[in-house]
Amino acid sequence: MTDPLYAELLQVAKDAAAAAVDLIHTNRPASFRVDDKSSATDHVTEMDTASERLIRSVIAGARPSDRVIGEEDQPAQDHPCSADASGSDESAAVTWWVDPIDGTTNYVYDHPGYNVSIAAEIDGRTVAAVVADPTHGRVYSATLGGGAYCDDRRLHLAPSTGVSDNSILATALVATGFAYSAERRRLQGRVLAELLPRIRDIRRMGAAALDLCSVAAGRVDAYYEVGLAMWDLAAGELIATEAGARVATIDGGPARPTSVLAAHPDLFDPLQAVLSELGAGRV
Repeated sequence: MTDPLYAELLQVAKDAAAAAVDLIHTNRPASFRVDDKSSATDHVTEMDTASERLIRSVIAGARPSDRVIGEEDQPAQDHPCSADASGSDESAAVTWWVDPIDGTTNYVYDHPGYNVSIAAEIDGRTVAAVVADPTHGRVYSATLGGGAYCDDRRLHLAPSTGVSDNSILATALVATGFAYSAERRRLQGRVLAELLPRIRDIRRMGAAALDLCSVAAGRVDAYYEVGLAMWDLAAGELIATEAGARVATIDGGPARPTSVLAAHPDLFDPLQAVLSELGAGRV
């Protein structure tokens, strides 16, 4: 049974995501300004900033005392301060993690694979999450302990019975992503070249939240990446976990933006062993 506060936060996230999808997708303008961020391949558009401001306004309208940390409009020194929050108390401090367009490069090219990602955190734990995938007309959601959904369909990964580690690794479809730095891409490419002969294939879709949702939905068997931000990870991690995936760092320990591996439970250990051997979590 979903905690009433988590359900409330989920509805706020859904309302904010729906408003953002209407802005960026349904009413996508014919042209918009595109600027560079950390590199010539790392983009931000005026639609990113407009989407974030709209999401902030929806959250503020419903929960004016909550803190919102977004990718495009947040001071670098601002961090969540929910250490004194407790459980699901109505007065608990809530921090929202917002990625107004996750997969901006895909959005710039009008290529499927961008999304709106919104997560609510209490006491350092994500308790409600929404990832809206407008080009496919899907909305993924989850609450802590309440399960994960794609629209109204419950997501649950079925066990792979009677399959050896070698076989499950060899038939695994694995998603990943790359850094914006050319040097880090080169090193990540070396890892990928060593991994590719050991698995079924690789998918590079370009949006971390959707990669995590793809694990939850069984569209890929695993996803790994380094160098994310919390707004990339928070919503998708909860959705994947609530669907039954294992989510941790590549080298072990709780997932964090600097390193994440999400996989079907039967695949997690053999894939983690290979990725650790290849140094995937350190490039």
